[in-house]
Amino acid sequence: MKTEESRFVSRSERQSMIIIGAGLGGLSTGCYARMNGYRTHVLEMHELPGGCCTAWDRGDFTLDPCVSWLLGSGPGNEMHQIWLELGALQGKEVRHFDVFNVVRGRCGRAVYFYSDPDRLQAHLTDISPADSAVIRDFCKQLRAFRKCLAVYPFLKPVGLMPTLERWRMLASFLPYFNVVRKSISVLMTDYSARFKDPLLREAFNFILYEKHPAFPVLPFHFQLASHANLSAGVPEGGSLGLAESIERRYRRLGGQVTYNAKVEKVLVEDDRAVGVRLSDGSELHADIVVSACDGRTTMMDLLGGRYLNEAYHRLYTRTIREPGMVFPGYFTLFLGLRRDFPDADPCTTYLLDEAEAAGLTGIRHPSINVQFRSRHYPELSPPGTSIAYVTYFCDIAPWRALDEGPEQATRTRGGQELHTLPVRHGRGYYAAKRRARDVLVAFLERRHPGIADAIAVRDVSSPLTQVRYTGNYDGTVLGWQPFVESGETLETLIKKHGPGLPGLRNFYQSGVWATTGGLIRAAAAGRHVMQFICRDDGRTFTASVDESGPPPTHLVVPVGPRPDAQSVMGDRSSPVERKEMG
Repeated sequence: MKTEESRFVSRSERQSMIIIGAGLGGLSTGCYARMNGYRTHVLEMHELPGGCCTAWDRGDFTLDPCVSWLLGSGPGNEMHQIWLELGALQGKEVRHFDVFNVVRGRCGRAVYFYSDPDRLQAHLTDISPADSAVIRDFCKQLRAFRKCLAVYPFLKPVGLMPTLERWRMLASFLPYFNVVRKSISVLMTDYSARFKDPLLREAFNFILYEKHPAFPVLPFHFQLASHANLSAGVPEGGSLGLAESIERRYRRLGGQVTYNAKVEKVLVEDDRAVGVRLSDGSELHADIVVSACDGRTTMMDLLGGRYLNEAYHRLYTRTIREPGMVFPGYFTLFLGLRRDFPDADPCTTYLLDEAEAAGLTGIRHPSINVQFRSRHYPELSPPGTSIAYVTYFCDIAPWRALDEGPEQATRTRGGQELHTLPVRHGRGYYAAKRRARDVLVAFLERRHPGIADAIAVRDVSSPLTQVRYTGNYDGTVLGWQPFVESGETLETLIKKHGPGLPGLRNFYQSGVWATTGGLIRAAAAGRHVMQFICRDDGRTFTASVDESGPPPTHLVVPVGPRPDAQSVMGDRSSPVERKEMG
């Protein structure tokens, strides 16, 4: 199946392309470039594809820090088409839980955010009948969003839509105009304040695992609606498996990728990007250079701060340093456990008191998210074992203040040593990591007795770890925050200039730094940048679904409160619902 999505003008002579970074944005760009006839070479500084969408081995356990839900994992929306074009889901089982997240308060009470609006409304009303009007309003909007997802545009950037096509797109939103308007105009922090029940008033801010103070209600509706439509599950094989599937699609299309190749400079001649220089001093040349790596590194290091107009210069030198302009990094604790914990939730956000949060360096909000990843990905640990994954949103500054000495660590995957970047760490840094680890293990032990004795593997990381392995600014995983000055400025600049820079020809940007959001945004960015490139070259953009495997199947796993109050995982012997979706 092929689609044609841009007007043919006159074909240019540009044929070859270098893509910096083999994260999902870079791999997606490479796939769509090959679909449109460009010769491509992806350069990646690590040994593996995926960037932040990755995993690593610790003994018998594979630790997966990325995909907790994948928007577009099921059909009925344009997001799903992108994943099928990239070969990301073919032949895989996609798992869904009927509860998106559990938020457990300091009082011990829990809120189950069911994906089904009817079950959610009944559950919330049972918790607080006095809040029935607000609950009814939220669930009514959620039902409308389930239908709205079918017309939400992902395949083509609005900046490339002709006037008539743009009007048609806007017209498709008319039935949902009021619900979108209401959802985007009210911050969740303000909306949640309407609840009389103190637990609901706080819990609604943590639907998406962590607190996002600048988010309006819209992304909460979007995620829950996607989950209800079986389009926000987790793919068999996990995060690295997802990246490897896309890399295989890229190679089948004829693309070239080189690992252990760190780019240090974009080569420019006569205001044209002509290639790159690698850390070993070698140079590679191409007609087009696309950067799908860290945005600030690209602008300030690879390009030396050149070609930034006033708006871009402010974005990358001032706005980026202001609080809340990029997504924060994470503190992460993995525990490989010698036994299973059948009463544990797949995903729970715990609200902490100040004493519990005091030992967690850099914590932004007194809460932690605990996932038993062996529920999501049972194939990543041996039978009869489990993996606990504990995270909290984390500022990097307190960790930087603890740096005192040099350190270079290594990780392995499949017996292979992974590339690392040197960073300065000292005794204070390691003491803070140990303190946070001990606090979190003690917390888990109080809720799931026996965890401490069952630990076979520990793995701890801070935002500085993220900087070391990916080079991402301040350890962010997702880049620019939406709904604030940075994200809105970026969208305005791309609509005006495309995903390039004014005054610099043959250069484009892709991945999360060319958009706002998570993995589907990174993947869509690759599609979008290629539409801009095809427009500039007078080519008709084409894309095709990967036919190398069958469509994914879907497994729905029930989750819910049990009569014993403290146990929050549904009976593991409960039946599951399997659906095949084309």
